[in-house]
Amino acid sequence: MFKNFMNEFKEFALRGNVLDLAVGVVIGGAFSAIVTSLVKNIITPLIGIILGGHDVSGLMVKVGTAELKYGAFLQSIIDFVIIAFAIFIFIKAINTLTTKFKKPVEETAEEAAIEASEEYLKEIRDLLALQAKNNHTN
Repeated sequence: MFKNFMNEFKEFALRGNVLDLAVGVVIGGAFSAIVTSLVKNIITPLIGIILGGHDVSGLMVKVGTAELKYGAFLQSIIDFVIIAFAIFIFIKAINTLTTKFKKPVEETAEEAAIEASEEYLKEIRDLLALQAKNNHTN
């Protein structure tokens, strides 16, 4: 029973989709670090300059004793938009490269040619349809 369980686990763990997902998570984590650094060290200071030297993430409003940190929320939205845009550009570049270097698949003569028996069946079908049409009009 345990051996059967381990064999099923081995099949699951070594399936292509699981390995692809694991690689995607690792690369995604590394890519996320790069984009986070871009946002934190380059884009956020530029936005601060545009807003007159203010740090967006530090914006807040006090309501009674509570602090509503809407700046942190705005910063999260900015981070999301930049990360989504960076991923879009990255995926678009990868798709362009893969289609550029992908060899076109050529059909073999056997696949492209219609067999004679298939051609005969098509002719029989067409004749039966014509015959049925003529019977209905009479």
